Amino acid sequence: MAAVGTRKPAGRRLLRAGAMAALLALAACGASTGSSGTATGMDPMGGGQAQAAAANPNLDPGTSLGSRPAPDIRLANQFGQPMSLSQFRGKVVVLAFVDSQCTTVCPLTTVSMVQARELLGAAGEQVQLVGVDANPAATSVHDVMAYSQAHGMVNQWDFLTGSLAQLRAVWQAYHVDVQIQEGQIDHTPALYVIDQRGREREVYLTSMAYASVGQEGQVLAQKVAGLLPGHPKLARQGSLAYINGLGPASRATLSAVPSGSVTLGPGRPRLVMFFATWLSETSDLRGQLTALNAYAQAAKRAGLPPLVAVDEEVSEPSAAAVRAYLQQLSQPLDYPVALDATGRLADGYGAADQPWFALVSAAGKVVWSHDGWLPVSALEAAARKA
Repeated sequence: MAAVGTRKPAGRRLLRAGAMAALLALAACGASTGSSGTATGMDPMGGGQAQAAAANPNLDPGTSLGSRPAPDIRLANQFGQPMSLSQFRGKVVVLAFVDSQCTTVCPLTTVSMVQARELLGAAGEQVQLVGVDANPAATSVHDVMAYSQAHGMVNQWDFLTGSLAQLRAVWQAYHVDVQIQEGQIDHTPALYVIDQRGREREVYLTSMAYASVGQEGQVLAQKVAGLLPGHPKLARQGSLAYINGLGPASRATLSAVPSGSVTLGPGRPRLVMFFATWLSETSDLRGQLTALNAYAQAAKRAGLPPLVAVDEEVSEPSAAAVRAYLQQLSQPLDYPVALDATGRLADGYGAADQPWFALVSAAGKVVWSHDGWLPVSALEAAARKA
């Protein structure tokens, strides 16, 4: 989440327990007696998939909220236009609470929303994506537009904001905890499904797991499909079972940019840096990437672990985003850039934010990690620990 008073989003904590207890209390008051977690008692995922989702620690299969009226929201979107939740009656609304400067879980929420609508095909036209800013330190229209631009969402959703008093009223109405603790923004990563009549049907909490983004999108799409006329079939479906991460003790070969491949794993120490192009919203990404050339050169001279950058392609606005971004750098990079298309590498290396540095020993163990950019001198000092 975003650090207060700075453009560096450093927070990683997510408020879950208190808000989830309140949401579960609401569900107990309004949900049906069915065990499936839906208002009708039907299981949209099927028995096997439902069991797999329930057993997946990185996947929230959703909590039923019955059919309680969703509190109306009156805020401005990223274009400064006044909007209300009630104006979307007749559509299924997917409503997420998103920190406008988040570099942790919010980008995963955003991707899962878009993927869910894409899985519905033509029926996705009957679905409205809505975000509400959950950063009390970045509430301007510029802030929500900057996030929308960085994540390719400008014309994909309405990202709403307003005065701090207005936002606090919405957070309270939806039982979303938002706090500033030790300079960090903490908020409940809640995502609601609201039906065509403006009733809350389901709530989900996004997990900090890159490999589960597609699964979250599928679960969300299945819930929405059950509310749409004709219950459209999804364009594709995959397993909802737990996906193992690929840690440094496992050998992994990734596609490289602009071509070739990069192999990671035990055998030699490395300094691995995880990033995504949407970091350009919150930091001088171009300057930071090119500055790392100095580390790559120093590593060659001093025999330090070589640097490998890994782009979290799974969280990018498009598959081509990183290639296009790197082509526009003022100078070529002196270290390889690999693409983590599935998110399994980030999960396996424990990347909990962007950027994330992990120093890996020759034995395939993470011996040091750091959240955020560091000067080259500090990286050199850390690299000597391998």
